[in-house]
Amino acid sequence: MAQFEARRALLADCEMVTSITTLAFANDPLWSRAMARADASTERHPRFWKLFIEGALRYPWVWLTAGGEATSIWIPPGGTEMSEEQEEQLTELANECLGLAAHDYLELLTRFDAAHPRDEPYYYLSLLGTHPNHRGKGIGMALLEHDLALIDADGFPAYLESSNPANNHRYAGVGFESVGQFSYPGGGPVVTTMWRPAR
Repeated sequence: MAQFEARRALLADCEMVTSITTLAFANDPLWSRAMARADASTERHPRFWKLFIEGALRYPWVWLTAGGEATSIWIPPGGTEMSEEQEEQLTELANECLGLAAHDYLELLTRFDAAHPRDEPYYYLSLLGTHPNHRGKGIGMALLEHDLALIDADGFPAYLESSNPANNHRYAGVGFESVGQFSYPGGGPVVTTMWRPAR
């Protein structure tokens, strides 16, 4: 892998971060099902992800690799993924775009929220994505290790949900431990919740 560099994303980077995230999660076992439409269209997926990105960009904890190969979206201790207004927009978007499947999508988000630890403050990895053209080079994990070094220096634990079982061992390799799981409504794909203690 070439020399690794990362920078904090700015509001002006929203479209780039949204594009990387959309492409990275296009075939994710969980999210491809959660946002599936009867006509198999994916053109509206960026609208969903953009709300999450805009919510996270309220904080200085969205990161980009120097060449735009990967991005990490963190919510710092005490933060929220979205403002109340953005949450309302997401509900409206789901109802507009997903039809009858909107109920399951919104229930899934409720399950994500219910699984979050409540006992102590932590950094929350909302999303970690690598552009498909750059997968397999270790760039995404290098970005995660970069982020965790900063979190360790700040003295906080970290939390994430793995929506793809193929990634669980990668997270375990940087200190995350499985602490629970939940599934997509109706017995769909399983999400693994993972915790990394403060160091």
